[in-house]
Parts: sequence; C-alpha cells; structure tokens
Amino acid sequence: MDLKNAIGLGIAGNFAHHLEQAGEIKDFENVTTEEPNAPKGMFPFYLPNSDTFLGVYSIGTEKLHLPTYEANAQLEPEIALYAHIIYDEDKKIVDLDIKKFTTFNDCTIRKEGAKKISEKKSWGENSKGIGNKWIDIDKFEEGGVMDNYHLASFALRDGVLHEYGVDAPLIGYSYFYSKLKNWMIDKMNNQKDFGPLEDIYQHIKDCNYPTEAIISIGATAYADFGEKNYLQSGDEIYVVAYDKRVDDSSFKDSDTKVVLHQKVK
Repeated sequence: MDLKNAIGLGIAGNFAHHLEQAGEIKDFENVTTEEPNAPKGMFPFYLPNSDTFLGVYSIGTEKLHLPTYEANAQLEPEIALYAHIIYDEDKKIVDLDIKKFTTFNDCTIRKEGAKKISEKKSWGENSKGIGNKWIDIDKFEEGGVMDNYHLASFALRDGVLHEYGVDAPLIGYSYFYSKLKNWMIDKMNNQKDFGPLEDIYQHIKDCNYPTEAIISIGATAYADFGEKNYLQSGDEIYVVAYDKRVDDSSFKDSDTKVVLHQKVK
C-alpha cells in the first residue's frame, strides 16, 4: 500500500463524551445531525498532491513532532480504516470496500479561533501516527474480526505510564459497520462547507478522484490523565488495538495486536 496516494479523512464526534472532554463541542453548536448520537461530520487531514498545507504527508510511525509554536496538543487514539473508493460513471461514490484496520493517532491541537477542523489536525510531517501493521478485515459487519477488538492508549512521562484514553471496545463507537459505512459515503458525496466542516467531495474532486482512503473513525473518551494533560516533548505515546480473546493492552507484540508507539519531539 502506498498511503501517500490515499486521501486522509477523519470523523468528528463518533464516540460519546470525546468532544465535550476536548472542549470542542461548541464548535459544532450549529451543526445538526440525523440522530443525537450521530457523528458531527468528516474532515480532511491529508490531501495527496494538494498545494495547501494538507498536501504535506503528515503520518508518522515512530515520531510525533509537536508544532514549533506553543500549542496544546492531545493524543487522539483512534482506529483507521483502509478502503477502496468505488465510483459510478458520474464519479459519485457508491461504495467503500473496507479492507484493513490499524491504530491511529489523530493528534489535535486545541487552537482558539480555528475556522475548520482541519486547521487543528495537520501542521507538517509526523503530526499524525499510524500503527506497526494492518489487520485484514474479513467483513465490516457484525460477526467479523473487529467484534472482539478493544482500543487502549497510554502516555509514558518521566518514567510513569498513564492511561490516556479509556479502554474501549470497537463496537462502542456510536456509528460502526454498515451504519458507519453508509454515513461516510453520504458525507463524502454530500457534506457542505458549513461551520467547522468542509465540502469533502470538492476535496476528492481536487485530488483527481483517489481510489484509496485512510479514514480515522473517531477518538475514544479520555481517561483522567488524557483529559487534563497535553503532550510534552519527551513523552512516549502508545495506541494499542487488541483482540480481547487472546491479547491484552500490553505493548508485547503478537500477530493479532497492533501497537502504535511514538516518541514526542
């Protein structure tokens, strides 16, 4: 997989309480959703071949570079999906063939006055993070491999390991499986430029209709340390996806576990 050719999209508000804890719920006060627990919308974090700041490939694997200016950056532990985008003859998106998943750090700066979500999401190389492997998805629906996975995250600071996000089952996402897929297809085709949100289809068109996407599907709720502490240079962060039947949230590698480990610079 050449991820540099894949459009990078994220989802805001797909896990209960995250936006409130992050202090961002006010950004979406004028955004209406189909259901009270529905995600708020999609945003771009990487646009291949764009000449904007979003054209910089921002996804790192071992290092997380904080902005050079003073910024309140938080780890956002997420699951990322790798999907083929399927278009019809009119270049509208008719399906997402979701192939694999991994762990993701959708690191975000809490930036006052930002007009769009994307302004908080990417500030250069290594401003995001992705796991050490991809897990094949047999089917993106109930009864598939993802049913038994949990997502956990931690920060190591001054020799002390802290839980950063709550340990959560993937089926705890507000929208998941077919409900999430259908929602994503709709937003990719139809989301308008409004408030903190952007016209996703226009970005897709401007990127010459990419056939691959990396989609981060939302951050879990924060544990106490994560809610109260921004990242600092010298921290080490971990995001772990594990099959609860055979693994735990430790950093010991296994065939069924995905670990993202980044050193904060």
